[in-house]
Amino acid sequence: MPLPEMSQTVTTATFPEQEFYLKEFRGKSFLFSLRARDLRDAAAVETLAEVCHQLTRNEARLIVLIETDDSDQRWLERLRTAMAVRFVSLPAGAEDRLILEHVWTVLRTRPIFVGLWPAPQGRIAGQRLAVRLKVHKLVILDPDGGLSAGGGRVSFMNGSVLNELLRRPQAAGPDVHRPLLDSIRAALEGGVGSVSLCRPADIARELFTYEGRGTLLTLTDYCRVEPLGLDDFYEAERLIQRGELEGYLKPRSQQETVQLLLHGYGARLGAVGGELAGFCALLPYPGEQAGEIVGLYTITRFQGEGIGGRLVGTMIERARTAGLGYVFACTSQAGASRLFERCGFRRVTAEQVPADKWQHYEPARKKIIQVYRTDLTVRQADL
Repeated sequence: MPLPEMSQTVTTATFPEQEFYLKEFRGKSFLFSLRARDLRDAAAVETLAEVCHQLTRNEARLIVLIETDDSDQRWLERLRTAMAVRFVSLPAGAEDRLILEHVWTVLRTRPIFVGLWPAPQGRIAGQRLAVRLKVHKLVILDPDGGLSAGGGRVSFMNGSVLNELLRRPQAAGPDVHRPLLDSIRAALEGGVGSVSLCRPADIARELFTYEGRGTLLTLTDYCRVEPLGLDDFYEAERLIQRGELEGYLKPRSQQETVQLLLHGYGARLGAVGGELAGFCALLPYPGEQAGEIVGLYTITRFQGEGIGGRLVGTMIERARTAGLGYVFACTSQAGASRLFERCGFRRVTAEQVPADKWQHYEPARKKIIQVYRTDLTVRQADL
């Protein structure tokens, strides 16, 4: 008997950046690991079902592994109704080969597999299965949500920080967290692209927004800064618009935005692929042998990870390679001012940068911005 498709009546609340995340996730594989007892909130059930619908409709492959016992039937039935798919019961202690057979038997003809794993080993089974199948992302749904430190949520953590956390006796607070962190580390070291840890009701915001709602963990913080290509323009333009809405970037006309894209650079985390974590552009002033860093913006989730500094550093090196005499930047943001100062810029007057900068510039804004400049020297290796 064929498995039913996901219900087509489910609707998901959308976020401004959701479209490009769905584009990023198209054709990718996900494994959701959760416990049935954590689905007692109707909102959590509805949100999980809606996210599954969005991903599978977007041609993603989805494995949902649910840890359960006999007391969870009510919550399972509610989820089964919301998702409109058959649940497959997996025997305790089953060999990986048997589990993989169950999974592939379903996924070869359907976009989603939902498996029930006897408590209390569901989370470990999820981690093993994620590694064995090399899924794009493992999503662990936990009522405590993401990791926290100093009373605030840790939005992003790389492998080196995670290892340091596990080396400390008080790793992430109560001991109950340590098996979870060990499992996450094993998944990342086993080849899983990234792990998200969040509450079941927060999964949509975690997957489909810039700021997330839990903790995103990756094995490396390796950051590549490269010139934008045509395929990057849409994503970068959304970042610029986001920065304008948040007040970090000044509003620009469509023509001005096009210039940023044509001279733009993107920062991405990870060895390959990965979402755009930051953006800036280097606008040339050929007659002055100068370049201007503009549109500098990093996604909220990755702020504090040094991405802004890497973008600025790359712009300086690009300008030096191009034979420019200096680089400058203008900002009204205190955080950006501190960043430029850390990168060796000094504050200057408006007259110490190209006069063309101020043509058609808004007088009121010119009064409040700070202008920074760094002079470039030609290194011996460049001669």
